[in-house]
Amino acid sequence: MDTIFALASAQGKAGVAVIRISGPSAHVVAGRMGGDLPSQGTTLRVLRDPNGLPLDEALVLTFSAPRSFTGEDVAEFQIHGSMAVIASVLRELETQPDARMAEPGEFTRRALENGKLDLTQVEGLADLIDAETEAQRKQAQQVLAGELGQLAERWRRDLIRAASLIEVTIDFADEEVPVDVTPEVSALLTGVQSDLAREVEGVTISERIRSGFEVAIVGAPNVGKSTLLNALAGRQAAITSEFAGTTRDVIEVRMDLGGLPVTLLDTAGLRETDDHVEGIGIERARERAEAADLRVFLVDDDSLLDVDFVPGDIKLQPKADIHPGRPDAISGKTGEGIDKLVDHISAVLGQRCATSGIATRTRHKEAMTSALNRLISAQRVLADGPDFYDIAAEDLRSAIRSLELLVGRVGVENLLDEIFSSFCLGK
Repeated sequence: MDTIFALASAQGKAGVAVIRISGPSAHVVAGRMGGDLPSQGTTLRVLRDPNGLPLDEALVLTFSAPRSFTGEDVAEFQIHGSMAVIASVLRELETQPDARMAEPGEFTRRALENGKLDLTQVEGLADLIDAETEAQRKQAQQVLAGELGQLAERWRRDLIRAASLIEVTIDFADEEVPVDVTPEVSALLTGVQSDLAREVEGVTISERIRSGFEVAIVGAPNVGKSTLLNALAGRQAAITSEFAGTTRDVIEVRMDLGGLPVTLLDTAGLRETDDHVEGIGIERARERAEAADLRVFLVDDDSLLDVDFVPGDIKLQPKADIHPGRPDAISGKTGEGIDKLVDHISAVLGQRCATSGIATRTRHKEAMTSALNRLISAQRVLADGPDFYDIAAEDLRSAIRSLELLVGRVGVENLLDEIFSSFCLGK
């Protein structure tokens, strides 16, 4: 493979910047700039250009294959984070005949190809880089640590064991097999089925933790929805006025509530209208409210809203500043009831998160659902007796292939470009 390099820390001025080099010539390239370097270790060096002029003093870290992030020889320069220093070091690396600038995600792709990470860990790393809340960080760390891959490997071992038992029965069909393998095979399949079903069920919530929950603020015009949104956001995210119908589109504000990523939706006031543009806004409000994970209704009289309330909806009395003393009242102007609402939303979403699994993506769900369906089929065929064991064995092989697809062992080349396109150059 080529030797590649890139800035691994964020763009812009900083106290320290990190430039990473990986590939067969990584130590040679780093040595041309920093002198003789240990094959493994840390040393302080002055980086110089071909004329011997200093570029910067750097802490140089060297790693020898396969004991590195990419599984290749790696060198890292920790230099001063001046934009001029970074540019000068990168310019010097660009002159090296045996090195080139890395493509987005290329370091991580090499880690995958060299067996340092499986595909689920790569996705966990991408999620960790994008994490904005504590819940997202914990979820990404769990996947990056390989927990989903380890679980898939355990399922795979159990299915291989079950398949081998069935194959033995098929191979010796004309002879008397001393032990009936059906009970052990059935127990193995039941255990994997149970685990898969639980993980499949938890993907929806896990995806919400990764991408964010949506909470819609719904009500009639001029009940204080936009004022409440601004109070929750801590800024003037939505225009407010005394005139009904000011909000005509869905306004979104992303925030961290109790460590969970939440997008608050301020929707158009629900009412009958002859205004075409306002009517479009009201229709969008209904659609987004129906699709939201949680709905907060500001309403004086339920009959005024042409909506169906569902269990879990939060109903509050609006404008507590004008009508004090009412139960479940809230005011975006004075802040009354705001903390209580935040706690309520956090508690509801926190309870839902308790059902989340390790798998976090639609791709995971599809692979596990495919494996689960084949196991259900295998169990059904298994009950029909030894004459149908060859069909059960094929079902198990298909289930095993689905699990291998989950962790990236087979058939994922078409996914890799899409996955790595979201990575930065230095990762």
